Amino acid sequence: MRIERLDVYSFPVPFKAVFRHASASRSRAENLIVAVRSDDGITGYGEGCPRDYVTGETVEGGAAFIRRHAQAIANEVTDGASLRAWADTHRSEIDEHPAAFCAIELAVLDLLGKAEGVPVEDIVGVPRIDDGFTYSAVLGDSPYLVYRIQFWRYRKKGFTDFKVKVSGDLGRDRRKLRVLEGKQLSVRLDANNLWASADECIAHLNALGGGVSAIEEPLTAGDLVGFERVSEACGVRIILDESLLRVSQLDGLSSPERWIVNVRVSKMGGIGRALEVVERAASLGMGVIVGAQVGETSILTRAGLTVMQAARPVLAASEGAFGTHLLREDLTAESLMFGGGGVLTLADSGAPGLGLAVHEEMLVEV
Repeated sequence: MRIERLDVYSFPVPFKAVFRHASASRSRAENLIVAVRSDDGITGYGEGCPRDYVTGETVEGGAAFIRRHAQAIANEVTDGASLRAWADTHRSEIDEHPAAFCAIELAVLDLLGKAEGVPVEDIVGVPRIDDGFTYSAVLGDSPYLVYRIQFWRYRKKGFTDFKVKVSGDLGRDRRKLRVLEGKQLSVRLDANNLWASADECIAHLNALGGGVSAIEEPLTAGDLVGFERVSEACGVRIILDESLLRVSQLDGLSSPERWIVNVRVSKMGGIGRALEVVERAASLGMGVIVGAQVGETSILTRAGLTVMQAARPVLAASEGAFGTHLLREDLTAESLMFGGGGVLTLADSGAPGLGLAVHEEMLVEV
């Protein structure tokens, strides 16, 4: 089998509801979809979600990166080993365009799995998925009535693990957390780099009261000293997301018991680079959340399952798998999404590649 060409698209499907947090408000998907086509008629599909406030990427810039390297990928990549070698050689460029490379990598892995008749786990050296995963409920910074309705919908489905986006308005945040009190739930917060100083954050968290186990990105991205102050003063763990974009950044962290790393496949630059972070975090004694970008299709949901499988021993939470709970329609024939209790179980863990049938006619060229 030889790669013949790479085509790049997007799938800007509207959401069923607007999703808000401190860094952005979204009403439709923003993604890159790559189709890798072989000389024997097989096509593999991959997805990346560029986010300017996370990695500095845009859909247009990512598409340009893909086109710039398409011919080299076709010429040099023939199997999993050559894909990893290409990624290692171009590591610094991928650092600048992780979501774009993620779309390429997933498409190639899907193609290789289909060509060999094996799931992507076999290609990347991860045990095949042997059980389901339980996802967290995510509550955005919605108006209070909408927030309450969303909460009770999650509770009706049996969710017990919650991630709550905070606004920085003390009265508003207190009111939101009060809805969760006394219900034996696991609760963590996501601030999306909300506060400019550790003192402001500490005062806000202390005023909210207890019951929160961790907070994600409370300060400006990369303010590790400030994060440690918040952790020590408030007795919470710090979840690194925008502040953790590549494996090398883990070695600069002290006190591993303070940290949880949010490993979003698109943000990290694909499955291979995500697995590097999981392995290193586990070796340092840190927890791992396998997260998601808002608006992912089932392609990235399926890729996340591979990383979750590798991370099982240190997996603190799983996020995403919204499928058509959020999207007006999914790109795949089967929409991978959580069910009762937040559980997603893969129907056929041995299906070749990512095991998804993609509706290519729904794609838009970029």
